[in-house]
Amino acid sequence: MTVIGMESPRPQSRIRSVDALRGLVMIIMALDHTREYFNRSAFQFQPDDLSRTNAALFFTRWITHFCAPVFFFTAGLGAFFWLAHGRTPSQLTRFLVTRGLWLVVLELTALRLAMYFNFFEGFVVLSILWALGWSMVALGFLARLPVRVLAVVSILTIALHNLADPVAATEFGRAAWIWNVIHELGVFQFGSVTFLVAYPLVPWFAVMAAGFCFGQIVALDSVDRRRWMIRIGCGLTLAFLLIRWINMYGDPLPWSTQFPGMTALSFLRVNKYPPSLDFLLMTLGPAILLLGLMDKVQFKDQNPLIVFGRVPLFYFLLHFMLIHLLTIPFALARYGHAGFLLHPFPSLGGPADSFPADYGYSLGVTYAVWIGVVIIMYSLCLWYSRLKARRKDWWLSYL
Repeated sequence: MTVIGMESPRPQSRIRSVDALRGLVMIIMALDHTREYFNRSAFQFQPDDLSRTNAALFFTRWITHFCAPVFFFTAGLGAFFWLAHGRTPSQLTRFLVTRGLWLVVLELTALRLAMYFNFFEGFVVLSILWALGWSMVALGFLARLPVRVLAVVSILTIALHNLADPVAATEFGRAAWIWNVIHELGVFQFGSVTFLVAYPLVPWFAVMAAGFCFGQIVALDSVDRRRWMIRIGCGLTLAFLLIRWINMYGDPLPWSTQFPGMTALSFLRVNKYPPSLDFLLMTLGPAILLLGLMDKVQFKDQNPLIVFGRVPLFYFLLHFMLIHLLTIPFALARYGHAGFLLHPFPSLGGPADSFPADYGYSLGVTYAVWIGVVIIMYSLCLWYSRLKARRKDWWLSYL
């Protein structure tokens, strides 16, 4: 199975539903990143701000919550099958550590360039590639535990980490940044460089480890595999509904009765940074259920879901660059100049006064650009997947 930053052999029965699920959330992911660069509301307020948002904007953001959990979970699955393909635990550790550190390097270089067009302004954002990389490093050692022990550790971490929510990074003084990296979204500074930890490592590493353990189920024969995936997916989804309804534990943002039409949105507004128990149940439950339902589908090689799902790192880095580049002709057509786009966006620490006060476009334009991005990316990813199938150059394994 292919995951961001990792390509691994498939089991005897090629389980294409995993590639297809990943490809689906990658398409959805592009919608969120297009919104961040194009939609005018992205420069004014958060889409889950119930005092200012609307249903269309809220669900444009909400549907993309499924992306990160699927990436981490399927990364663990990929590690399981990489090991099952005749490798030793030592080889797995070496592979995960080196691949994980490579993702950290890409976070600080290639992704930063794609997001900013600039290395020297704005925050240094520690986001998904950073967390995926360090979670792979952690899994390289955790995978040596017995699978049942690792499953218990992973589940307990996911279920109980919200008990640490009351602990604030500021309580640790100069070591506050360590707690930011571990569990609390926050900003810290080293010298003149400001870091924004968008993806604290807890509980993301446990989601990846849970995916590694879930490989035992995905490796079953097709009938048992589907039955267990559907049961687990339904169980996690029902657990989300119950725990969220009780409203006592599982998320730092309790839901409440809102003005007409907003109560359901309040119920679904759960915390991603870091992902709460409710957030992970809400996303992984339906994702695993869909994985089971898709398991019967016969996907062709040219299906966009399969094409995207097999080259995720290539897609991830290139779609960021493409979306950012597309802002330039739009700005030239609307404002007659686009030099301000060479600075980080104000939401990422860039100079607010360098951007037009009315910068941004409607949600309709945002969706149209997203569709165009997906179409362009399909051609590029199909070419690249065929290149990887045709050639075995060492550098192809790194992207």
